[in-house]
Amino acid sequence: MKPYPRFMIAAAHKSSGKTVISTGLAAALRRSGDKVSTFKKGPDYIDPMWLSAASGGACYNLDFNAMDRGEISRLFTTRASELSLVEANKGLFDGVAVDGSDSNAELAKLLGLPVILVIDTNGMTRGIAPLLQGYQGFDPDVNIAGVILNKVGGARHEAKLRRAVEIYSDLPVLGSVWRHDKLEIGERHLGLTTPAELTGRDGIIEGFADVVAGSVDLEVLRAMAATAPDLQVADARLDHSQVGNGLRIGVIRDTAFGFYYWDDLEAFQAAGAELVFIDAIRDAHLPEIDGLLIGGGFPEMRMKELAANTSLRSDIKQKLTNGLPCYAECGGLMYLCDSLHWNGQVAAMVGLIPGDAVMHARPQGRGYARFQATANHPWWEGGRLVKAHEFHYASINNLSDTVAFARDIQRGHGFDGKRDGVVISNTLAGFCHLHNSDSCPWVARFLGFVAQNTRLPND
Repeated sequence: MKPYPRFMIAAAHKSSGKTVISTGLAAALRRSGDKVSTFKKGPDYIDPMWLSAASGGACYNLDFNAMDRGEISRLFTTRASELSLVEANKGLFDGVAVDGSDSNAELAKLLGLPVILVIDTNGMTRGIAPLLQGYQGFDPDVNIAGVILNKVGGARHEAKLRRAVEIYSDLPVLGSVWRHDKLEIGERHLGLTTPAELTGRDGIIEGFADVVAGSVDLEVLRAMAATAPDLQVADARLDHSQVGNGLRIGVIRDTAFGFYYWDDLEAFQAAGAELVFIDAIRDAHLPEIDGLLIGGGFPEMRMKELAANTSLRSDIKQKLTNGLPCYAECGGLMYLCDSLHWNGQVAAMVGLIPGDAVMHARPQGRGYARFQATANHPWWEGGRLVKAHEFHYASINNLSDTVAFARDIQRGHGFDGKRDGVVISNTLAGFCHLHNSDSCPWVARFLGFVAQNTRLPND
């Protein structure tokens, strides 16, 4: 058993401002000398980028869809430091399962996390009392330890809220965050852009930290985190496989592409592979690599710059056509198409996939997905059932009828509600996102495929 000071930032519903508060807390605690580890519940790429930038370290996703309970505990206890912040998604009791078995509350119980509720108080005074009473009574096994009042309208508003909380509940108010211009900037951008895209990212995060540090009692928060019960230190998964030994895997990571899970990238390195990062906007050619990984992102936001880099696009197309193994997800898929269409503009892309990526005003696929691998899948046996997730506004139009698909969609949308994952040469590209886990060991499978198609030294 080992003490892990820790807490969860949750809310009653989405858009309560918990990501701004979480980012501000991570930055404020780091600024005051704490070593903060950050985690995000569920499948999410953007919020972890903000938490990572604020804490100065990796942010890991804890997801019941991708991991079993033991894996979640193992990832948390092997990555937690002297103080850990876990940000919930949506509301505390929200999840896909009606019994709450995949909810934020269930994660809080699994990891013994004291929960700090961030309450959007806009238009609310005495009404905060029955809300808190309901949340405390709904599942007594969840340790709701305190409240942060958010979007408070001023001193009178704060006084009424504090009085209602004091009279009708036993919950301490850790802080009151008034509506503030510095936080409004965050509300407009968090979830809409990645930190890498946003000019002045560090200044914005510092602004969050200034407001939060002046509004929340950090000492009380630390003391509350220290009340978390000791946790059994989970044994690290013993995986002596060095399937990636000697392999160089190119990873396109820049302002257009950046949707990668930290532990997935660590899994590549643990398997012996060397990661070589590539900028699709600035690099003229691919480096010497044995395989290529292109994650999701917002290529439409950088379509002109991506199109202008004709030398890299040409190099990628030639090498993938000649058999360089590649795995591309969502934005990476769009980049490999003939063209990208958005807001009335068209830009040439790599041209490996004979189809056009077209952005729409509404999501074309979102949420958890599930697919069955077909016989065309390059590195999974046909019939394997795989859990994934998707969130894309794009569709692939004018796709050639001769293209082979690697995935039969059981849940979700993919390309057309039935299929996902086109296979061309040794490239697999689809809308579904994978998260490496015991049940979905995609990193080792991909590396094995790369190794089979690469002549390593001393072969």
